[in-house]
Amino acid sequence: MNEGQVQPASGFGSVWRDPAGQRWMGAAAIVALGMVAGGYVLGGGLLRAKDAERAVTVRGVAERDVTADLATWTISYSATSPNITAAQSKIKEDTAAIEAYFSGLGFPKDALQPTGANVSSFTADGMTNYTVRQRLALRSTDIARAQQAVARQFDLVGRGVFLEEGSAMSYSFTKLNDVKPEMVAEATKDARAAAEQFAQDSGSRVGKIRQATQGYFTIEPRDGESGGWGLSDSPYKKVRVVTTITFALD
Repeated sequence: MNEGQVQPASGFGSVWRDPAGQRWMGAAAIVALGMVAGGYVLGGGLLRAKDAERAVTVRGVAERDVTADLATWTISYSATSPNITAAQSKIKEDTAAIEAYFSGLGFPKDALQPTGANVSSFTADGMTNYTVRQRLALRSTDIARAQQAVARQFDLVGRGVFLEEGSAMSYSFTKLNDVKPEMVAEATKDARAAAEQFAQDSGSRVGKIRQATQGYFTIEPRDGESGGWGLSDSPYKKVRVVTTITFALD
């Protein structure tokens, strides 16, 4: 190298002065910044995901004893005879006896309504017999009087009325909407109590509700009576609801 000539600089200085080097360093810087930002975002995402996992799902239960407010009794009875006119006459007599029975207990006349009738026949030993069936329905909001009626139903048998299978009293609670709001609140309170116990055991604190699902309301006999042939339903019911709630844990 001759005197007076300047030796080219080496190292980073030459790289920065070289256009290709400048592009390379710029790309590297962008990549580095991207990795830093990506790591920050990923780290924040992992923290948020971990926070999202801090939740507990519990169930809350609410029960309430209620008394039915509607009684329905479908009374089915029949008469069989080789003479269809005689069978029909017997049904008319039975109908009058049933109406007198309920009237004597203080039910209004319109509480008892016919719901259907049919005639069938069968032949045995060359003789045809006719069976006439009649159905009447009692519908009343007087639960005490309805209980009295069903307790004395064998008085009808004593009057010659043949009650067929399925003639049983049924009691219904129709005011579910009146108790729903309070019962849902009770179930939610019960669920929060369960969540607080869990949080206490795990050293956490119960936060806001993240998700809630209201279960179905069920109405069942309070004391286990299910009704059926020979056994009347109970007017004393138990209303029950189960809610499933997810609480955040702080």
